[in-house]
Amino acid sequence: MEWVALITWVLTAGGGFVMLALWLKHGGMRQSEGSGGDRIRSARILSHFALAATGLVIWIIYVASDSEGLAWVAFVLLAVVALLGFSMLAIWLRQRSQQPASGTADTDAAERSFPVPIVAMHGLLAATTLVLVLLVAAGVGDS
Repeated sequence: MEWVALITWVLTAGGGFVMLALWLKHGGMRQSEGSGGDRIRSARILSHFALAATGLVIWIIYVASDSEGLAWVAFVLLAVVALLGFSMLAIWLRQRSQQPASGTADTDAAERSFPVPIVAMHGLLAATTLVLVLLVAAGVGDS
């Protein structure tokens, strides 16, 4: 099951990397420095990315070493990543549900460029990964 978790984590990271690249391409760093508007700030998205990447590296080390402590560290990091992800999803959903007046800054929010299928797959894979990592860390399915 740890290999399935690794695969789902890597696929999740791929979708996240695509969204990060789109956010950067559409001026997310520049926009997050400005005031006002409901935007995904650079500290949040970069923390999400950095913690997810760190957790993935720890999970790879866990798979190679089978150290139970590393599995729990990876799970805790992944739980924090999930909380950050849910907060960004809430911002993204609010932006999509609102129709800002033409010409306002929020019409050009970088996160509006995220394709719905990528957001959905990223979220589903992330939730699956979180559950799998928890199950592995808890020893479910050990032979």
